[in-house]
Amino acid sequence: MSKHVTSTHVIPTPVRTAFLAALVVAALSACKPQAPAETAAPAAPPAQPEAAAPVAATADAMPSAQGAPFDAKAFAGTFTGTLPCADCPGIDTHLVLSADGTYTITESYQERSAPALKGDGTWTAEENNQRLRLDPNSKSDNDRLYAILSNDEIRQLDMEGKPIDSKLPYNLKRSAQ
Repeated sequence: MSKHVTSTHVIPTPVRTAFLAALVVAALSACKPQAPAETAAPAAPPAQPEAAAPVAATADAMPSAQGAPFDAKAFAGTFTGTLPCADCPGIDTHLVLSADGTYTITESYQERSAPALKGDGTWTAEENNQRLRLDPNSKSDNDRLYAILSNDEIRQLDMEGKPIDSKLPYNLKRSAQ
C-alpha cells in the first residue's frame, strides 16, 4: 500500500501582499502612455486636413485670377446658370450665398411641370479658399462642392471634389439678383 503525500507550500502573508502589489503596479504601468523622449519644446500638433470654416467668420483673403486678394466674406452674392440635366434640356439654378454663411438654392428643371426644388444650409470656403462647400440643412441631401474660378464664377465639382470631365456647362456666374 502506497501512501501518497501531498505537500503544500504556504507563502507568508506579507510576501504574498508584496507580490500582488508588484503585479498590480506592473499591470498599471503597462497601460500608462509613455512620455515623449524630448521635452525641451512642445510638439507641434499633427497636420490635419483644413477644416471648413463658415465664410462669414473668416477674414482670409484669396488671390484672384488677377493677383489681387479678395475678402471671402465679400464673396457672398447670387450665382445663376443652367446646369446639365440627364433627361431634360437643363436645370436653371439660382444660388444665393449670404454674408452670414447661409445659402438658399432653387433648381428648376426645364420642360417639366414639377415645382422648383428648394434647399438651404450653410456654405464654407475650404482648400485655401479655392473650393466652396454647400452643407444642406436636410441631412438626407449630400454636400455640394464648387471650384471658385474667380470672384464672379464657380464650377460644380463631383462628390469627391474633383473637376467633372465634361465640355458641358457646369458653371454658375455672379448675377445682380
